[in-house]
Amino acid sequence: MSTAERKTKEKEELRALILKGAKKLFIERGIEQTTIRNIADEINYSVGTVYVYFKDKNSILHELHTLGFKQLGGEMRVLFSVSEPMERLAAIGRVYIRFAVDNPDMYDLMFNMKAPMEYLHRIEKEEWNEGKATFNVLKTTVEECIRQGYFIGHQPEPLSFAIWGGVHGMCSLYIRGRIRAVNLGDPEIVLIAAHEEFVKLLNKQ
Repeated sequence: MSTAERKTKEKEELRALILKGAKKLFIERGIEQTTIRNIADEINYSVGTVYVYFKDKNSILHELHTLGFKQLGGEMRVLFSVSEPMERLAAIGRVYIRFAVDNPDMYDLMFNMKAPMEYLHRIEKEEWNEGKATFNVLKTTVEECIRQGYFIGHQPEPLSFAIWGGVHGMCSLYIRGRIRAVNLGDPEIVLIAAHEEFVKLLNKQ
């Protein structure tokens, strides 16, 4: 490895370390209570080092938000290889749930915390591109379902939003510990089984 390649690798590793430390603190303390100083202390680097990579706390938050959607959207887009749209719709839900189960902190940051969206509004970004791209995977699949005779009489965009809302609600209840709180059994098993019941309901439309 050349000197230039080694330096590039070191920079990438340090950037990833900053993001990891920031995510941990955002979840533990809350975004408003976390400072750049806190993040620097968490990773045992100087404040100046953090500022070399990110101009402020909000830019770190936005980067985490973007990375989460790239991962989720990428996993969902792979499912376009499933030609039957209703099968793909069910598979998208399973991938979404697995992402939430495996990455609960990231899921919270992406979908349950206000701060990422507040940042987008502050920089006057009109469209939430990461979220839009991920939602379009679902919407495209719903549109294909409608063309093939499913969901007669339904409109693709509001129906897609309703499906997203249903699966998101189940994931949020799981992450927030509400499934265990009402004694429904093993939370992950209940979550997965509930999605399959949801798919059966969709198949009847």
